[in-house]
Amino acid sequence: MSEQDDLSAWGDALAEQAEAEKKANDEDPWGAALAEQADKASFEEISDSTGSGKSKVDLDVLLDVPVTLQLEIGRAKVSIRNLLSYTQGSVIEMDRLAGEPLDLLVNGTLIAHGEVVVINDKFGVRLTDVISPQERIRKLK
Repeated sequence: MSEQDDLSAWGDALAEQAEAEKKANDEDPWGAALAEQADKASFEEISDSTGSGKSKVDLDVLLDVPVTLQLEIGRAKVSIRNLLSYTQGSVIEMDRLAGEPLDLLVNGTLIAHGEVVVINDKFGVRLTDVISPQERIRKLK
């Protein structure tokens, strides 16, 4: 088989494939619509609307995003057998000593340490130590 015959065979195979795709698109209107949409799709480059080259970040947008605050008094690992045996009045030993500060977590990230306070019959927390941003980043790694 010569090189000319190989090129001819490739051309025939590509033409046959194109016909099969056209036939499939004719039978499948969704496929045809998706193919047409893909041909027309174009993406504009994101540019700064002020044109100054400096983009100003509006932090006010982030100030209303809700986050979850958690106070952790301690942790304990127990077997399922022990967990199922707990009843009202059971005491569970934690891994912290009495008087140790609580951990304040924001969306699962340690932010500060604090102590429990009671004000007007409601619990609260007094922050005793706020973790620096550099230390938080170091703990993430």
